[in-house]
Amino acid sequence: MRPWSPAAALRGEAVALAPDSDFAPVISFIGGASLVLLGEASHGTEEFYASRAAITRRLIAEKGFNAVAIEGDWPDAYRVNRFVHGRLGHDAEAALAGFKRFPSWMWRNRTVREFAGWLRESNASRPAASRAGFYGLDLYSLRTSIEQVIAYLEHRDPAAARAARSCYACFDQFGPDTDAYALAFRTRADGDCQEAVARQLAALHEERSRLLARDGEAADEEFFHAEQNARLAVNAERYYRTMFEGRVSSWNLRDEHMAETLEGLLAHLRARGPEPKVVVWAHNSHLGDARATQMGEAGELNLGQLVRQKHAHAAKLIGFTTHHGTVMAASDWGGPARRKRVLPALKGSCEDLFHEVELARFFLPLDPGSVASRVLAERRLERAIGVIYRPETERQSHYFWATLPEQFDAVLHFDETKAVSPLESAQPAPDREPAETFPSGI
Repeated sequence: MRPWSPAAALRGEAVALAPDSDFAPVISFIGGASLVLLGEASHGTEEFYASRAAITRRLIAEKGFNAVAIEGDWPDAYRVNRFVHGRLGHDAEAALAGFKRFPSWMWRNRTVREFAGWLRESNASRPAASRAGFYGLDLYSLRTSIEQVIAYLEHRDPAAARAARSCYACFDQFGPDTDAYALAFRTRADGDCQEAVARQLAALHEERSRLLARDGEAADEEFFHAEQNARLAVNAERYYRTMFEGRVSSWNLRDEHMAETLEGLLAHLRARGPEPKVVVWAHNSHLGDARATQMGEAGELNLGQLVRQKHAHAAKLIGFTTHHGTVMAASDWGGPARRKRVLPALKGSCEDLFHEVELARFFLPLDPGSVASRVLAERRLERAIGVIYRPETERQSHYFWATLPEQFDAVLHFDETKAVSPLESAQPAPDREPAETFPSGI
């Protein structure tokens, strides 16, 4: 009999998962929750993407979930939404074509393509009211969202489109590069476009009120799409205007936008049909409660924290971890995707402890008062790999302190993982990687 140890205690609590697991223990744990936040410890790990897709398929098929919301931009994800509802071609890969910007592999990969194809087929066999959509929560698509608002209005109301074009013309002087707008207002309290984007969003809010008063019905999907793009323009303008003020302010604005978008999606779905049930796919750093981490101590909040504060036990926050393997990541921001070796987790980290459990993959509930929660009550290092991975600066670039049972409701651990397969060919990793010059890109 092995002597007691933290790893041995966790082994007694962990539920081993086979490589072809149907994730029944996870589905049972989720129970009646209507918001399920599924994380990832990197933006380029196949097991994370495949597991989220498998769990989500079961939640849609068996528990009536009707939306997937991702850490991706609204207009790019909405192109996929049109596809899964049968309103855009027949090619899942073409539906992902909107994800052009770095890091394209984050959503333009084989696993997401297969999931989008499955979701379209699933929807085709269901009544319209029970079909599931695909939406984006992020706010980087300022220019694309502006174009989407104008395109919608040109089709519905040419005069309103002219007014919108006039509003958004304030961005023209800065060219297509949003960083140019950010730099222009680095030392100013407000921006030329702040009032303009707010005015356009207010115009769409007024139109929503008119539609409701006239028809007594919720706005249609395409109006909702335009309104969300207008809201994104407001928040993105503020984000880019403040991005040089420091990490905390820009991070908080971004996650507040994600939470606002999620609440808008919930309200829209609620007005149009059954009670909304949404799965969220994003990085652990966004989905684990920030109050239990070093991030929170520095003044940062995140989507997971905001969801917990508003929805309490209706939400389940599930983190994903790995000990070693490979990952798809870049060495520098905007650089090519490369398949990189993930170093074994640092000694003393939660991933190192999970490695000592000696299970290839497992599910670990972190219920309050459980043995697992007591074992993990001590603050430990936790790894976070974004779209940048620099193993030569592993500790300072990719680890932070966290109290796992307060951060997540449960964890899925995959001891050895492999890189996700992008739709575009990845370049081989070089013999040596450059020194650190940019944030990790979560």
